[in-house]
Amino acid sequence: MHLRFAKAALAVALAVTIPAVTVSAAVASQAAADATPMPTLAPMVKRVSPAVVNISTRGTIKERGQRNPLLDDPFFRRFFDVPPDAAPRERERQFQSAGSGVIVDAKNGYIVTNHHVVENASEITITLLDNRSFSAKVVGSDEGADIAVLQAKQPNLTAMSLGDSSRLEVGDYVVAIGNPFGLQHTVTAGIVSALGRTGINPEGYEDFIQTDASINPGNSGGALVNLRGELVGINSAILSGSGGNIGIGFAIPVNMVKGVMDQLIKYGQVKRGILGVNLYSVTPDIAKQYGLSESSGALVAGVQPGSAAERAGVKTGDVIVSLNGKAVKDSGELRNDIGMLRVGDKVELGVLRDGKPRTIVASIGERGESTAAAAVDINKGLEGAELADAPDGGGVLIRSVQEGSPAAQFGLRANDVIVAVGRTPVAGLKSFREAAKGANVLVLNIRRGGMSVLIPVR
Repeated sequence: MHLRFAKAALAVALAVTIPAVTVSAAVASQAAADATPMPTLAPMVKRVSPAVVNISTRGTIKERGQRNPLLDDPFFRRFFDVPPDAAPRERERQFQSAGSGVIVDAKNGYIVTNHHVVENASEITITLLDNRSFSAKVVGSDEGADIAVLQAKQPNLTAMSLGDSSRLEVGDYVVAIGNPFGLQHTVTAGIVSALGRTGINPEGYEDFIQTDASINPGNSGGALVNLRGELVGINSAILSGSGGNIGIGFAIPVNMVKGVMDQLIKYGQVKRGILGVNLYSVTPDIAKQYGLSESSGALVAGVQPGSAAERAGVKTGDVIVSLNGKAVKDSGELRNDIGMLRVGDKVELGVLRDGKPRTIVASIGERGESTAAAAVDINKGLEGAELADAPDGGGVLIRSVQEGSPAAQFGLRANDVIVAVGRTPVAGLKSFREAAKGANVLVLNIRRGGMSVLIPVR
């Protein structure tokens, strides 16, 4: 009986002692874990957040009322004798909106944002992280790249250092900082989902970074930052059916931003270069016909007289496969790369002519109003048409039309003169551009020889 008790006492003692040792070790382990710093982005975010600003704008825009699409049909208008004043009248509307921006030069007060954030703004107010507010002016804005530079000289500004977007890789961690839905200095994190995205803004110059870091309305113009706290992109757009984030956002690479920003600060505008060629992407069918091993590159469908391409010796039928040593994927990529170059820049084109490779050096020319590229900028249906001011303010002269181009398919011919868009007279390229702005369908009033014709172009 005594022996059994002793054994029981020993068992109890062991039962008490062993857990005590275990608990002591667990406590020590937890203390060590508590002493280990937790992974966090907080130090980086604290450092760069003062460089991200809120931008609020006010202004006035002109807009038309709803328009019956039948009014754009010239046959409908003629058959029913629709009067000129049937078109909806323009009216002015006050607006206010908000976005984001990034201070890139504290000394001079330069702030980078999107063109669409400050478009038509007559008042621009900047608000900092410390709640200071002040006015800013537009130094320059470029719709094609969707980049604008503002200036607001103030004391104690904090600038964000610029990174190198060419070093980004899919899978890199990035942080988006901005003011979505008016929630100032919201920080979201994600990864680079893709690079070189196009087709988001076909009328512009595109090379978007895609990210799943949450970007929402109000983030436009804000910062996309790497883990070193360097600016790698300017948040610009989202892909969404509801207007909210679904994990697909787009940012303009900072390397593109740098080039545009430098020109806007220096000239107030982008002096965008042009090569002077009409291009088509190389499809499998085109590759087969030209004996190419890959369906990549840009086929030269036409060379404009007097252009940089003609002077350098580029010929119709050439396939441009590289630009300054970089492979050309398609015509859109080549157009984008050329458009980001400055007038006078030398470029080395790798071309295939009759199946044989050769190198052509061209000097980028200035984008003039009388180029086929200007026609594309006005409306895609005009692609392939070379436009110029008609003599004595008599409209817009179509100098030439590339065979098989959209302009030719719509029925435009060389020596046609555009005298009106719908019922709006045009005296030249400038007024033509204004009359066509924002319209998907252009009803062109054409003077052809001794007669007048109406041609809808979309």
